[in-house]
Amino acid sequence: MKLQPKPVRDWRLGTRLALVLGALALIVFVIVGWVMVTSMRDFLDRRLDDQMVLSQQGSAREVEYHGEVTKLPPDWFAVLYKIENGELKPQPGDQQPEDREEFDALARQALTADRFATDYLRDEGKFRLRACQIIKGEWILVSAAPTQDRDGTISQLVTVSVIAFLAALVALVVGGQALIRKGMQPLSDMADTAHDISSHDLTDSGDLTVRVGGRGGGVEVEELREAFNKMLAHIDSSLAARTAAEQRLRRFIADASHELRTPLTSLRGYADLFKYAAANEPGEREKHLEKLRSEAARMSVLLDDLLLLARLDSAESEPPLRPEELDLAVIADAAADAFRAARPSHSLDVDADTVTMAADPTRLRQVLDNLLTNAAVHTPAGTAVSLKVTAENGWAVIRVSDTGPGIPETDQARIFDRFYRVDDSRTRQRGGSGLGLAVVQSLVKAHGGTIELASRPGATVFTIRLPRHEH
Repeated sequence: MKLQPKPVRDWRLGTRLALVLGALALIVFVIVGWVMVTSMRDFLDRRLDDQMVLSQQGSAREVEYHGEVTKLPPDWFAVLYKIENGELKPQPGDQQPEDREEFDALARQALTADRFATDYLRDEGKFRLRACQIIKGEWILVSAAPTQDRDGTISQLVTVSVIAFLAALVALVVGGQALIRKGMQPLSDMADTAHDISSHDLTDSGDLTVRVGGRGGGVEVEELREAFNKMLAHIDSSLAARTAAEQRLRRFIADASHELRTPLTSLRGYADLFKYAAANEPGEREKHLEKLRSEAARMSVLLDDLLLLARLDSAESEPPLRPEELDLAVIADAAADAFRAARPSHSLDVDADTVTMAADPTRLRQVLDNLLTNAAVHTPAGTAVSLKVTAENGWAVIRVSDTGPGIPETDQARIFDRFYRVDDSRTRQRGGSGLGLAVVQSLVKAHGGTIELASRPGATVFTIRLPRHEH
């Protein structure tokens, strides 16, 4: 079975970055090496040319006095030409090459100007040649210096450069990959964290406390780490909110089922009694019929509250309020009159300033009725209840207070939960469903306001703040 290599796009990012770094370094090394070799070759050529010029200047004096060239480096060649009637006649000498073809051609060119050339001399190798008129119109000297030393120096420079650059390239790739791997360790930690999260069961749990730790990696990695942790925190809070909402929904469904079961059972029982009384005791029919009406009314109130809460929960798609211009004092006075008529056992003190605002009068009346009823249901007869309406810094403030026994501190945090009762047995007997304060809170929030509770023995105060959106 033949193994297929991975395509480059499937390689790890660190490996690809190291290879790209190596490729860029290789290009830089080639450019630097070419510049170095070219500069060295030009330098050596200029140096050799200067030596030839100096040598020929010295030879000019020899030719002028002796008619020949004798002082040359041992590995150089030289041919002296005499100019007669425009013709060049080579003179005998000790350091002449066996083949003078290149020398003759360059000497003819020197009739007009000095010439340099680099040629291979037969059986001798590569030489640098210079032809010039050492005595104007009389003598031309062609000198040849071997380039072996110059070529050897350049070859050695190329060899050393290649070895050094290759070693540097290997060190750069290996070291760069190690540094890149270390620098990308925070990214690997994030990947490990993501894999760890995928192993958690988030179906029924909102606990996602996993975070990416550590520091370093540069500004970009720090920003990515911070963004990653913020995302995890957001997911954690969203999961917690979802889990809490699902738990509240389960509890709500269970409580609603329990609350509806009681009146339905009563309705079924009273219906059986009504049927029995209709056949055997006609005088009892009216009493049983009244019980049927009472349980039906209780269930109707419960269903109305449930429907209102559902509409408030989906306020974005179905706005439950019909705001209009109103005077909050008028709403408070109407709620107070109804309370005094229905609860003569409790005294009510009303202090309502004229506060105009835009709100739903029916829902605000429901808020006040629920709060006043709550105060009467949970306090003994004779308890003083007060209702105060004021305007404070652009807010409409409603305070409903009583002098009853207060709400235990352990119950205050859940007092606005649906179906929650401070005294379950007592409130059930008095007809409470545990939805009154939940409805109050939802309606206040729907108006853009807040509700707060402060309670201790002898003083319980519900404070509502509503924004005054006047037309």
